[in-house]
Amino acid sequence: MSHIGTVEQTLVEAAQKLEANKVYCGHGTDNTWDEACLLFLHCRGLESADESILNELIEPEIKAAFEQLIEQRIESRVPAAYLIGEAEFAGLRFKVDERVLVPRSPIAELIFRKFRPWISQDPGHILDLCTGSGCIGIASALAFPDSRAILTDLSVDALAVAEENIQRHQLKDRCQLIESDIFANLAGLSFDLILSNPPYVDQTDLDEMPAEYHKEPAIGLAAGRDGLDILRPMLMQAAEYLNEGGHLVVEVGNSWVALEEVYAEVPFTWIEFEYGGDGVFILSKEQLLEFQNVFQERALA
Repeated sequence: MSHIGTVEQTLVEAAQKLEANKVYCGHGTDNTWDEACLLFLHCRGLESADESILNELIEPEIKAAFEQLIEQRIESRVPAAYLIGEAEFAGLRFKVDERVLVPRSPIAELIFRKFRPWISQDPGHILDLCTGSGCIGIASALAFPDSRAILTDLSVDALAVAEENIQRHQLKDRCQLIESDIFANLAGLSFDLILSNPPYVDQTDLDEMPAEYHKEPAIGLAAGRDGLDILRPMLMQAAEYLNEGGHLVVEVGNSWVALEEVYAEVPFTWIEFEYGGDGVFILSKEQLLEFQNVFQERALA
């Protein structure tokens, strides 16, 4: 079998080509080298590899398949995760496609840390609102082996993907899916921990996003003029669904500015992340109850 150069040479050329064509990296990678490596490993049927692979000679058929994938990435602007059909989150691999957002929440770091020091006891009942692929709820269920998790979404298409991921991680006995618009179909249920990475992109940011983001389902991103369309009812209702000592953890991204302006009197605890990311707050049930009137007033304004 003949070979054409080394893996490293091929990756360098691919990364340079992605860079020259202004491909946006923001769906699991933040640079074109990592993006090229991700696509190459897929072509080789590998999930990971050490640096020794860089010196290997590359087979012509692998090189051809890889170059075709790079061209597809450039021409279509489809995120790499969709091209390969999966993404990594919290050290786990999840099936993804155009029915769900590509997992990338910094909540993954909190799951690794088991939400310490903010949460002192392991939660027995977890709710993942706006679950999408199911990554947050599934990763949390695995982090807390004695827990049960309910994963909800308004999108039936998203729930179908989440179902596949529950099966992939063998959690059918501990994870349940419910179609629900926020808390609409959760009457009578209560939780120790509510997690959410809801739609939070305001209209201005949505209009200005790179093309790759417009390949994702808009229902998972768009949240009105100020990005708070989902947050307002969520904050108003969350306390009702939390057990004593329970907590609400939500990612709001860039909309944290609008959130602070609308709820200036609320003492949101903003998480600082060691490995990057921001815009995630935590509130206790007690805090939610303390400011219940504020949340209700602003939700109805």
